[in-house]
Amino acid sequence: MPGMMRARIVGFAKTSLLDWDGMVATTIYLQGCNLRCPFCHNPDLISVTAQVEEIPWELVSEYLSENNDFLDGVVITGGEPTLNEDLPDLIRKVRALGLKVKLDTNGTNPDLMEDLLRAGLLDSVAMDLKGPLDGQYSQVCGTEVDLEAIKRSIHLLMTSEVDYEFRTTVVPHYLRAGDIERMASFIGGAKKYVLQQFRNDRTLDRKLGQIAPYSEGEILSMAETARKYVRKVTVRGI
Repeated sequence: MPGMMRARIVGFAKTSLLDWDGMVATTIYLQGCNLRCPFCHNPDLISVTAQVEEIPWELVSEYLSENNDFLDGVVITGGEPTLNEDLPDLIRKVRALGLKVKLDTNGTNPDLMEDLLRAGLLDSVAMDLKGPLDGQYSQVCGTEVDLEAIKRSIHLLMTSEVDYEFRTTVVPHYLRAGDIERMASFIGGAKKYVLQQFRNDRTLDRKLGQIAPYSEGEILSMAETARKYVRKVTVRGI
């Protein structure tokens, strides 16, 4: 994938019960993303810049080593982690400490994902499904997206042995109930689909701060429809 770079750890949440269902995890944030989703809630991680201080691996490693008795695993998120050519090395370092690894990804780099899956380096993957798999996808992402890459990533996960989930941030004006049904249909038979409530307090496009999220009832209705296609559908953030 063009534009590969070295992983910069710029965020480090020591203990999280929210980033990996049923697991006590440490979350590592990597800098840099190839998408420009207007509703992104980590806008400071999109560009690779020295203005955001890098956290040395040694500091992270020390914490993980000292606490791997109560930690279940590490979530590697971003930004988009698969932009980093040394991501496999980072994952190996974490696993060498006796911890499981969950990857958060936008699915734009199926080649690296396939390598990680084949090498048995991943225990769980959460892939963002941004919109219907047509021209609308690039609109939601704020930049041109290779839909074949997204489709291949979906196929890789659905035919893999790892635990996985697809997840969609449900943003009014960008996604409607019919869109969610089309997306659920596309991943029909998937293990798990998560609908995430849109948060308007911190977004890449600040104009989205004026958009009210869907009501709890509206999102629950979308989830109910999605259950016609996906085995398990959950809602987060309401």
